[in-house]
Amino acid sequence: MPRLDSVAEDQMDDEQRALYDTIIASGRGVRGPLGVLMHAPEVGARVTEFVNHFLSDTRMPRNLKELAILAVARQYTSQYEWFVHEPSARAAGVEDSVIEAIRARRRPDFTNPDEALVFDMVNEIVETRQLSDALYDQAVASFGAEAVVELITQIGFYHAISVVLNVYQIEAGDGGVPLPD
Repeated sequence: MPRLDSVAEDQMDDEQRALYDTIIASGRGVRGPLGVLMHAPEVGARVTEFVNHFLSDTRMPRNLKELAILAVARQYTSQYEWFVHEPSARAAGVEDSVIEAIRARRRPDFTNPDEALVFDMVNEIVETRQLSDALYDQAVASFGAEAVVELITQIGFYHAISVVLNVYQIEAGDGGVPLPD
């Protein structure tokens, strides 16, 4: 059960109402981390900007962004993040076998070397709080320095989102298959 109730529409202050309207206008609902952040709308507004940016066209292809989010979600056993991004990853072309291996905490047998690189980067960052020169150099050679900045920022951002989701005990939505511990 979540630690915070949603902010009722009829109890929103002006900042909360403005954030609510922005989120609804983007086509997303006010749930998950955004539901929590309605309690701190000045933070929620900035998080919404980041989400909108990362889900837009950036230098990184969508399959790699979604794979990175799944890898972070799995590292943190962030149920809601997984629930939201698993279908997005499939739609972006991440293979079912890759998704299921990540769900099971196994290194997938990748057919896409860029996906393997992103997966290895996420896991090294989580496990060591650093990125080795070898992986960094490989990423820059594969994606370009600017895209690597975006990717590293996205990985860090979704670490933060996973922490918010876990601390506030936001579970997968209806029909979501929970991640095993």
